[in-house]
Amino acid sequence: MDNCIFCKIAEKKIPSTAVYEDDDVLAFKDIHPHAPVHLLLIPKKHFSTLQDAGAEPALLGKMLALAPRLAEEAGCAVRYDADGKPGGGFKTLINSGPDGGQEVYHLHLHVIGGPHPWRIER
Repeated sequence: MDNCIFCKIAEKKIPSTAVYEDDDVLAFKDIHPHAPVHLLLIPKKHFSTLQDAGAEPALLGKMLALAPRLAEEAGCAVRYDADGKPGGGFKTLINSGPDGGQEVYHLHLHVIGGPHPWRIER
């Protein structure tokens, strides 16, 4: 896709703050974060929406499996105290289509976390 900003980021034509990269996936910090930790995971191959990537279950699984690892590296993994009570945490989000709130039409998985309440200065 000639005009896709995430394709350009994957191709290193636009800089990003990468936190993970392999042959299939790139993860980088969101430039307009909604929380203390806000990462985007994108496939290097262009898929406009999650629906369009349905024939790629291994790639989707890889992206989803990376989310907790990257959350832990960013300091927002789920932690358990001595009594087994959970703390910390993150959420994952994939917006698909206009009614799903998608703004960039290149499949991307958000990893959002950090101490609550999230307070973003705009």
